[in-house]
Amino acid sequence: MIWFSSVSIEALTAMGKGTMGEHLGMEWIEVGDDFLRARMPVDHRTRQPYGLLHGGASVALAETLGSVGAALSVDNQKFIAVGMEINANHIRSVRDGFVIGTARPLHRGGSSQVWEIRIEDERGKLVCISRLTVAILKNPL
Repeated sequence: MIWFSSVSIEALTAMGKGTMGEHLGMEWIEVGDDFLRARMPVDHRTRQPYGLLHGGASVALAETLGSVGAALSVDNQKFIAVGMEINANHIRSVRDGFVIGTARPLHRGGSSQVWEIRIEDERGKLVCISRLTVAILKNPL
């Protein structure tokens, strides 16, 4: 298990209160030994004018998953995790339902982490693949 301390869906949900994730309807659905999974609706909050899932909404889901994963895998009394770079390739369009994102680390070093986030539709078809690089910094507090 890669988490610094125990992680629950309830704690993740509470952490997201009042954030962009809550506004976009993101819901945490699974915590594994080395991954986090959340879903996001494709609706009026997350569609672009053509009626398709907005690429920025996919990136918001990816950033949320990867950043939270990085933060949960370090001692927050000593370190903070801050995003440095994110990229995303939009593979397939989605018009409705939910997309499900799964984040897994590709690299967990002392000063940086790299996370891969796969976003799929409800049929398991790849919608977006994203990679997030996170800096691990000393906690200034």
